[in-house]
Order: sequence, then C-alpha cells, then structure tokens
Amino acid sequence: MHDIRAVRADPAGFDAALARRGLAPASAAILAHDGARRAAQTALQEKQARRNAIAKEIGIAKHDGGGVGPGLETQALALRAEMEALQARADAAEREQVALLEVLPNILDPEVPDGRDETANVVLHQSGEPPVYPFAPKQHFEIGEALGLMDFATAAKLAGARFTVLKGALARLERALGQWMLALHTEAHGYTEASVPLLVNDAVAYGTDKLPKFADDLFRTTDGRWLIPTAEVPLTGFAMGEIIPEAELPMRLTALTPCFRSEAGSAGRDTRGMLRQHQFAKVELVSITAPGHSAEEHERMTRCAERVLGDLGLTWRRVLLCAGDTGFGAARTYDLEVWLPGQGAWREISSCSNCRDFQARRMNARMKPKDGKGNVFLHTLNGSGVAVGRALIAVMETYQQQDGSVRVPEVLLPFMGDVSRIG
Repeated sequence: MHDIRAVRADPAGFDAALARRGLAPASAAILAHDGARRAAQTALQEKQARRNAIAKEIGIAKHDGGGVGPGLETQALALRAEMEALQARADAAEREQVALLEVLPNILDPEVPDGRDETANVVLHQSGEPPVYPFAPKQHFEIGEALGLMDFATAAKLAGARFTVLKGALARLERALGQWMLALHTEAHGYTEASVPLLVNDAVAYGTDKLPKFADDLFRTTDGRWLIPTAEVPLTGFAMGEIIPEAELPMRLTALTPCFRSEAGSAGRDTRGMLRQHQFAKVELVSITAPGHSAEEHERMTRCAERVLGDLGLTWRRVLLCAGDTGFGAARTYDLEVWLPGQGAWREISSCSNCRDFQARRMNARMKPKDGKGNVFLHTLNGSGVAVGRALIAVMETYQQQDGSVRVPEVLLPFMGDVSRIG
C-alpha cells in the first residue's frame, strides 16, 4: 500500500513511478477522493464542536433549573443527522481511495532498469558455464519417465493436469533436496525454521499483497480461506498488527511447504513436465527488518539462495529484473536462473525481492525504534531458497548420465542414505 502523504507531496512523481510499470496516471483520482474525505472530516469536526457547545448550553440550563428551549434540542437533533451523513461521506471517499491504491504496484527502486518485459532484464553475474555432454541431453520428464519414477498419467487420473507423481528414488531425492536446504538455511545462514498453516485468512492474503489483485491465481476453500501460493504469506504475516522492538530485528524465517497456484493465464505454457505445477514444494526465506537495513538484507538473502545452487554444482546466474518484469509488491527483485541442459535454456529457480514498507503498510506491521521516538513501518523481504521441484529438474538434467541414470550431488548423499546414483 502506498503512503497517501507521499502522493499528496509529489503527485507528478507518483504518476511517473507508475509510468515506469506501464500504468496510467492515478494521482488525480486518488487525491480527489482524498480531498473529499478530508473535507468531510473537517466539516464533521466543526459539527462535533457545535454539538458539544449546544450540549454544554443544555447542561447549564438544566443545572440552573431553567427550561431548555426547543430550538437547542432541534439543533442538536439536526446536527446528529448531519454528522452521520458526513461520516458516511468520509467513509465512502476513503473506501474509494483505498480501492484505487490497493491495486497499484510498489514504487520501483531507482536502479531498476526500464523495460517492458524479461528481455530488458540485466544479467549481473554468472557462475559456471553450461556443461557439455558426449550425448544429447534429455529433459527431466524424459529421464524420469524412462526410469519409471515420474508418472504424469497417474497424477492426471488423480487430480488433472499440472500435477506429478514421483516414486521411489526420485521421491526421495525431492525430499532430500528440501531437507538439505532447510538444514543449510537454519544451521549456516541463521534462519529460524517454522511450520506454518497451509491455509490463511483474507487479512493475511491481503497484507502480503495477494488480494484483491491476484485472487484468480489462488485456490480458495469453501469456508473462505486461501491455500498458500508460497510460505511467504504466513511467514510475513507473523508481523501483521505487531510493533516489534528494533533490538529484535532482523527476523529471519524459513519454511518448507507445499505451494498451491491456479496458474491462471498460463494455458499452453510449460505443459510438459514439472516446471509449472498447481502444487509444488518450496523452501521460502523471509526477512523482516528495520527500514534502513533492507537493502543489505536483500543482498544477504540472495547470497543464501545462491549458495544452494553453488553447493549443488549447478550453473546459475543472477539477474536484476527490469521495471516491466518486477512483481507487484517488490521494489527491487533479483531472479536466480539455472541452466537446464535438457531444455538448453535458462529458467528461473529463485526470486528474491525487497518489498520495503509496501506490505507492512497493508498489514500495519511496525517497529519501535531504539530511541523510542514513535513507531515506523517495517520492511519485508522474501525469496525462494529455493523451489524444490525446479531444483529437482536442474539436478536431473545436470547430473544425467548416458545410460539414463542420474548421479546424486555429493551434498545430498547424507539425505539419500548414501545412494549415489538413481538408475
């Protein structure tokens, strides 16, 4: 959510920030509702003052034993009706103002490059070179189906398209990846592991900017709850409505959860294999920080995700997303892309974003500074640490052997019962 004071202070700058995302100016409409709300509230205060004065006059008259003239009581009743109308007008203007603000994306960091889509993203760093094989590398679904351990037909029978059944050693490899990532982030990177609900209420989904704009991307239960699209939602929700002492920051949280996405608008994209699923596992990283520290925390979080890819021996690169490709709630985002030999392409495997105070304003999450002078909105960050299913794809395609088997990366051996090869 945006600070209305910032819109008032620089409406042209606000519209220019929206233009970077390809959006039309919105400040005039927002400020019109804001002006109507403030005018109604000012009039309401004036009516309240007059009503208080009349009440005082009536009280004095009664105390002195004199009669209260019918004119004063009539005025009091009229003022009450006028105040109710003004309050309704103020409330309506505020609802209209919020309705405009809540669907507008975050203000981008000045260093985010201009551009309409992913073609304008900037590669900042690459680790390793795409491996060369003495055979034509296969895609993960070709490897998995040949091994008899990846079953899309059974998944379709059970649930429909965009689901996968893993069996045997591949199911164990998926579990090993998640457990190893959790161990790495908690033991080496200082994140606190959390087991969180997979269902959240409207307030949490709204506070983490998933509602109302992205309702179609989520699955909703019949009792009005939402299946989480990522553990970012419940983990960030820890701070909702809280005032956290600065000394307790940063809060660094991680969770391994299933994630559920409707994939609305993705018809025809990545229909083969496990790249785009309705259900997948992900290790999520969330940081809740003091405002002045979110930039350095963003770099730290991204390095934590990069270590996952480095320790797995994958070829990866860091990409700074352009204006048109940066997500709704983010001010700045790094994508980590991994090279998939079977596809012969770079694919996103982690996205690490600094949302600054955008989510905190929506969920009223604040910090009490050490000097005790007022409360300020927190900054929130989230990142994949990383997507387990895509890590499984990358491992399968990177470590495939000519005989159709898959070698297990060394860091996963303790989680695989020392099974070093799937074949």
